[in-house]
Amino acid sequence: MSTIPEIEFAELATLDWRNESLSYAQLKAKLPRPEMNSQTAAETVQQIIDDVRAHGMETLKDLAARFDHVQLEHTRVPQHELDRALEELDPKVRQALEESIDRARVFAKAQRPQDAEASYAAGATVTQRWVPVRRVGLYVPGGLAVYPSSVIMNTVPAQAAGVSSLALASPPQKEFGGLPHPTILAAAKLLGIEEVHAMGGAQAVAAFAYGVDMPNDERGGIEPVDVISGPGNIFVATAKRLVKGVVGIDAEAGPTEIAILADASAVPGFVAADMISQAEHDANAAAVLVTDSAELAASVRTELVAQVAATKHSARVKEALSGAQSAIILVKDLDQGIEVCNAYAAEHLEIMVDQAEAAAARITAAGAIFVGSYAPVSLGDYCAGSNHVLPTSGTALHASGLNVNTFLKAIQVINYDKAALGEVAAHVINLANAEDLPAHGDAVAVRKAH
Repeated sequence: MSTIPEIEFAELATLDWRNESLSYAQLKAKLPRPEMNSQTAAETVQQIIDDVRAHGMETLKDLAARFDHVQLEHTRVPQHELDRALEELDPKVRQALEESIDRARVFAKAQRPQDAEASYAAGATVTQRWVPVRRVGLYVPGGLAVYPSSVIMNTVPAQAAGVSSLALASPPQKEFGGLPHPTILAAAKLLGIEEVHAMGGAQAVAAFAYGVDMPNDERGGIEPVDVISGPGNIFVATAKRLVKGVVGIDAEAGPTEIAILADASAVPGFVAADMISQAEHDANAAAVLVTDSAELAASVRTELVAQVAATKHSARVKEALSGAQSAIILVKDLDQGIEVCNAYAAEHLEIMVDQAEAAAARITAAGAIFVGSYAPVSLGDYCAGSNHVLPTSGTALHASGLNVNTFLKAIQVINYDKAALGEVAAHVINLANAEDLPAHGDAVAVRKAH
C-alpha cells in the first residue's frame, strides 16, 4: 500500500484504518471530534438567564455594553432602519438574497405535512392536525462572519408553517451604531419581518424564552416565544439547552463540520476547496476526508498547501485543519467508508465517488448529503433550496435539519360517539384494572348506563 507523504500539509492528521476491523462503538470513539467543555459556559449562561428574568431590559443593556461595547436604550430596531438597510443594500446582494428566498420557499412549501385521519367504525375517528406554533424567536449570530443566509433559512420554514408572529435577534454592532449588521436588517425586511432586536448571545435566548416586560415603554417589551431557532456559539447553544422545556428549540448547534467521502475519481482541487470552505468558519470547524485512495489523499494535501495559502482567512483555516476535529481517514474500500460516514453523522456530507447516487442511498445519518462533484456545501448554504441549519456533533444520528415541521405541532383529535365507545368499553375497563387504575375504567362504565 502506498503511503501519504507527511511533508505535504502536515497539520492535517491522518488516521489509517485500512487494516483495522472496528466495532461500531470503537469507531464512534475514534472519530475526530472537537474538544468542547461546556461546563464553565453552563454556569455563566445560567447566571445570564437568571439576570434577564430578574431585571429584563436593564440586563440586556448592561450586557450589550459589556460584550458588544454599545450603549442601548432599547433592543427594538426602528422600522426606518430596516427600510434604510434594504435601500442601501448592494443590488447584486439583494438579487442573490431574493433568489435564495425563492428557492427556499419552494422546498419549504413542499414539506408541509398533510393532516391524517383514521376511522375505526361509524362514529369512531382519530384525526391528526398540524398546527403552527404561536410565536417564534429567530437567532442570527454575529461573530467572525455575517449571516443573512441564516435569516432566510430560519424564517422561510416558519413562514411556510404558518407562524403568525416572528421576532429576530442578532447582536448589536459597534461599527453600525449599536444595530445588527445592515445586511441582516435588509434580509429581515425582504422577508417581511418587522420585529428585530439588537441583542445577542445567551441573553437573547433568555429574553425570547421568558419575555421582557416594559409596560410603560411605547415600543413595548419582548413577548415570550414558543420556539427558538438558529445557530450560535457555545453560549447560545448552552442557553438553548437550559431553556429547552420552557420553549422548544431546533437544536444545540455546535461548530460546523464537513465530511467528504471520495475515491480515486474525485478531483483533488474540489475536495481541498470544500474542506477549506467549512474550515474558514472558525477554529473549531471540522473537515474530514474519508477515502480509500492514498493517492487522492496525497493530492488533496498538495492542493491544501496552495489553496490555504491563497485564501483570505488562511490562519483560521490552518487552525481548524490542524485541530483534533479534522483528519484524513484512510479506509480499505467504499463499504468501510460508508460505515465510517454513517457513524460520523456529519452535518454536511459530500459524496465524490464513482456511482455517487448509489452511495448516497446507503447513507443513513447526515444533516444533508451533497451528491457528486458539482454539489458543494456552499451551494446548500445559499441557493440549493435546502436548509443550512443542520444537526452537528454527531446528532444527525437522531436529529434533522431545520424544516417546516420544526414550527408545527401535531394535535390528535379523538371523536367517538356512544355506540363506538361501547364497542371498546370492556377492553378499556380490563386494561384499566390490569394497571390498577380502576377509576379509568369507571369513567367509561358510567357512560354505558347514561
